[in-house]
Amino acid sequence: MIIVLTGIDGSGKTTAAHALVGAARAQGTKALLLSNYAGRRRMSLLSARCGVRFPARLADGVETAIRVANVLVSHARARRFPGLVVMDRHLQCQLALRRTRGLPRGRLLPRLIGALPSPDLVAYLDVSPERAHDRIVARGTDEESLDDLQSLRDAYRSLPEYTDFVKIDADAPPAEVLSGLTEATDDAGALKV
Repeated sequence: MIIVLTGIDGSGKTTAAHALVGAARAQGTKALLLSNYAGRRRMSLLSARCGVRFPARLADGVETAIRVANVLVSHARARRFPGLVVMDRHLQCQLALRRTRGLPRGRLLPRLIGALPSPDLVAYLDVSPERAHDRIVARGTDEESLDDLQSLRDAYRSLPEYTDFVKIDADAPPAEVLSGLTEATDDAGALKV
């Protein structure tokens, strides 16, 4: 079974992914966490350090190449894994980023989403931009403006795929987020976590 976690920066995707995998393992279920990053945080830090803003198409091209490579490797690993696979981010995340930058969806990402094995569940961790911003400031490893977070949230909600996402209240405490994910996993006919 494959579960994908999506959501804006600061929604708690990585925290929730670790918690879900940990809960599954505690129940005796084999579980694997796979991360599908795009290198966006590193590129932002490099851009800030160099004092250069990368053009939107260049940033998207680099991020898309990294994300696609990670997703393909993750699916290859998931195919061989006999248990619960939790993917922290996926190609839908890149589609949302494209919307925030005013770039078209393109053909590659939608085709790949259609060609790869469909996840049993795509969960969208729905958090207010204000709460997400507070979390980002607290972790101190990157920067996002409140406006950027709102734009990214709007972009996710405008994706055609969004209607199929299971929405999880990520403004809630981590234990409640895990409970919501566990319930959604069970409802999807997944392994008992």
